Amino acid sequence: MKISNPVSFNRSTMTRMAPKIGQYIILTLLVIPFVYPFWWMMINSLNTPDQIFGMPRLLPVSWKWSNYTEAFAYQPFAKQFLNSLYIASLVTMGNLFISGLAGYAFAKMKFKGKNVLFLLLLSALMMPIEVTLIPNFFFMKSLSLIDTHIPLILIPIFGAQGAFTTFMTRQFFITIPDELEEAANLDGLTPFNTFVKIIVPISTPVFSATAILSFLYSWNSFLEPLVFNDNISLFTIPLALANFNDSYGLPQWHLQLAAATASVLPILIVYVIFQKKIINAMAFSGLKG
Repeated sequence: MKISNPVSFNRSTMTRMAPKIGQYIILTLLVIPFVYPFWWMMINSLNTPDQIFGMPRLLPVSWKWSNYTEAFAYQPFAKQFLNSLYIASLVTMGNLFISGLAGYAFAKMKFKGKNVLFLLLLSALMMPIEVTLIPNFFFMKSLSLIDTHIPLILIPIFGAQGAFTTFMTRQFFITIPDELEEAANLDGLTPFNTFVKIIVPISTPVFSATAILSFLYSWNSFLEPLVFNDNISLFTIPLALANFNDSYGLPQWHLQLAAATASVLPILIVYVIFQKKIINAMAFSGLKG
């Protein structure tokens, strides 16, 4: 029986593993600029204000957990967190419903003025939110909806974000073969039943991408809550984070970082649990059509 030389065996193993080790080192170096700001936020959420802007550290100095309780006591942050959660959830459901039906109509149905309406939809995609903000404000004011959450729910559904998700679903539905609908028609299904029973079950990727993008858009929205809400109990998280200031208007960094970390962690946990589905949804979104 031939016994291999341990020295040559180790050398060959190292030669084989060297490219992979180099790959991991490069990837680690590339990840640092993206991960370090988040890590900086977390460790400084446990420091005192004087310790935040010192030398960069990998661990907190004082482990001041009371920063979190102070952040929740400083303003109704738990209520503001729930405000963001329920608004983002309603916006997501509304966008799924409206953009799904509208995208299907633009992709598969024939009606007068379809091309003109689609051009109007595309023009909405190119319109910055700042252009429509003032008209929307006066429109909502005429309906006595200022200082409510209704503008924050309706505008993302029927505004530029809704136009974008409608365009995305339309591009996906175009790729679905017409034979599926023809078979459904032969079975006696109405267009709505065809959409619900045939199209929706095979469109999980685009609906997943729509849900993720809609939720993130609403969750991170700052300008619209700033314009439509003055009541602190109606604030959403982005607005609340900008409100951790002292009596001189200077930011309370330790409270702001603690609140930011507390607001990010639930989303991060959801992402870690469903990261495979989220990545698949983004990769197979309707944009590929």
